[in-house]
Amino acid sequence: MLTSQRKRELMDVLRRDGRIVATQMSVELGVSEDTIRRDLRELAKEGLLQRVHGGALPTSPALADFAARQQITPDDKAAIGRAAAAMVQPGQVVFVDGGTTCTQLIRALPRQLRATVVTHSPSIAMELMAHPEIEVIMLGGRLFRHSIVNVGAATLEAIAQIRADTYFMGVTSVHPEAGLATGDFEEAGVKRAMCQAAADTIVLASSEKLATASPYRIVGMSEISGIVLPATTSPELMQPYLDMGIALTLA
Repeated sequence: MLTSQRKRELMDVLRRDGRIVATQMSVELGVSEDTIRRDLRELAKEGLLQRVHGGALPTSPALADFAARQQITPDDKAAIGRAAAAMVQPGQVVFVDGGTTCTQLIRALPRQLRATVVTHSPSIAMELMAHPEIEVIMLGGRLFRHSIVNVGAATLEAIAQIRADTYFMGVTSVHPEAGLATGDFEEAGVKRAMCQAAADTIVLASSEKLATASPYRIVGMSEISGIVLPATTSPELMQPYLDMGIALTLA
């Protein structure tokens, strides 16, 4: 079988099964595991999948830059934002991540809500200018332009001084086995720190992020309290999280 034919077969399996197991594919295609791993490396370089131990998972379209992500599933993100905003109670201190879905959360908050929002996102802070009763605490650091968020040692040091009620986390990938992930090492570290500094972590996951993987793991699924998902999410995709005891909110 030609290399191009193997790669087409691998991508067909990934679309059908949601994962590739290298040992299984080496048997099915009659080639060595090294050959399958080489094919997976080349497909990963093309951005077509995310390699993981033993095989590969679908990559996330949410790895695109901020401007491109604004065009992905905007209706899902607006609905998720409204559902998440309803969880914020007066007087709470909440971490709010950067990103397009968290922007929708801020836009859905009641104008007269009294609360404190801590964020490392300049764009989220600017959105909060329309909420005069919300105290805004900006976390400093180096600006990561791809996601328009601050990262680095200064950001982590500031997070360590805060204990929040809830962290609303944005991610690029959600997978029951691979966990929560994003596309930048330092950004993953900031998200992990906010998760550890909050009593509860709620993940905002639009449809394109589900059952995908990204290069940098944030935390495993056991570290979060709940996920806000689109109402159109299939029962098959939701069941693994329900089995883990994670609260799911359909938006």
